[in-house]
Amino acid sequence: METRDAIETADPPQTGPGMGDLAGPFVVTRWDAGRTAVYSAEENAPGGRPFLDQVEIVMGRTLREQATDLEFGRTDLIELGWNDVRRPTPARRSWSSAPVRVVVLAFGPRVDDPRVREALALAVNRTAIHNVLLQGQGEIAGALLPQWISGYAFLFSTAADVARARSLAAAAPPPARSFTLAVDDPALRPVADRIALNARDAGLLVAVVQGPSGDARLTQVRVMSRDGARALAAMAATLGLAAPGRMDTPEALYAAEKFLLEGFRVVPLFHLPDVYGVGPRVKGASGITPLGEWRLENLWLEGGRP
Repeated sequence: METRDAIETADPPQTGPGMGDLAGPFVVTRWDAGRTAVYSAEENAPGGRPFLDQVEIVMGRTLREQATDLEFGRTDLIELGWNDVRRPTPARRSWSSAPVRVVVLAFGPRVDDPRVREALALAVNRTAIHNVLLQGQGEIAGALLPQWISGYAFLFSTAADVARARSLAAAAPPPARSFTLAVDDPALRPVADRIALNARDAGLLVAVVQGPSGDARLTQVRVMSRDGARALAAMAATLGLAAPGRMDTPEALYAAEKFLLEGFRVVPLFHLPDVYGVGPRVKGASGITPLGEWRLENLWLEGGRP
């Protein structure tokens, strides 16, 4: 198994999406932060001993390197990028979570004119980006919580309105119409470049910069819980938004999210799944949950035929 993210903690993670979800059925027997992790079957696991004796995770591999390793049989499970998701075949399968990654525009204090923020939100052609750059993966979004969690995401508008965007941008002072858009994930760079082109149509000058620092950011936050209130509170904290108010009913949850998105400090764009490519030796049902957690204890590997 391979993954692109390099986990730089001194000790192996015990919770959260990815490796930590193996804790329980498997125990860590080797950990080299950012490089390799080895999990071995727990003989006394609550649900019974896993079929797999061991899971070795190689970190820091690019998507291209992972694809090559899967093609030549050097690994059994890899991450897939948007352009790598192809129609499954018996020899090339894929697993997909529910949409759990939220791609957002997050504005810093430098972009302090709400007309500019709304102008960019209205200028982005989500449909074109989704169909072409994202290869139809996931869902177009206007809400932080995806539809499968909240049931109301469709109530948030995702439509582009370039005429309205031009009007808003024209009403803002000229210096406010120019700012930088940072993107720290290379996979999102084409999306950021397209957003910059959309911005130009609205009369905004957006310069894309690689890295974490910019006047605005194109970034991702993750849905960490099936519980809408917990998921929304966690995303608000990650994005530096005020803590939501009461969210004890569906109506209150909707009102809390609507309040968070007022002022366009954060603009949700897409809800994307985690997708993995699976080698032919792997047998059993999908090893990924809707939240993107790994569940490998009921999988096994087909041995070589004599």
